[in-house]
Amino acid sequence: MINRHTRPAIVTMTLLAASGCGDNQHPEAAIALYEQIQQEDYQSFARAPGYETRKPSDAPHSDHVDIFINSVVAEALAADETLTIWPEGSLIVKDGYTDGGELELVAVMDKRSDGWFYAEYFDGDAKFSGKPDVCTDCHASGADFVLAFGFP
Repeated sequence: MINRHTRPAIVTMTLLAASGCGDNQHPEAAIALYEQIQQEDYQSFARAPGYETRKPSDAPHSDHVDIFINSVVAEALAADETLTIWPEGSLIVKDGYTDGGELELVAVMDKRSDGWFYAEYFDGDAKFSGKPDVCTDCHASGADFVLAFGFP
């Protein structure tokens, strides 16, 4: 029975179904990237500055997050030089957890010769990959770890 309490949920589900619920532009590249971060044991990477432990988040990547950075990012941050651009090979992985502590998603940013490649996985399956608007629009705002430094 549809009533005033269930109508918003039905409208939301309909809109999500119509939108395709994702933008997996490069499925093969997303699979390869997921395999790469698993092989490299990304959770053994250094933690991003300010994210030494899991932190609450109001960003779209779950209620609590852990952020891991590979050696390319860590070395760039540790260098005495002033950064104006993230080096190619920079890899940032964000694990998103529910309030209950369950892993909900894994979001990855991989700096390539043509810019950032974004991917977001749910149970290992990519829902977003490439340069989806939902990723690029949000990250362009500078509101996240990687772009808060003010350079691409």
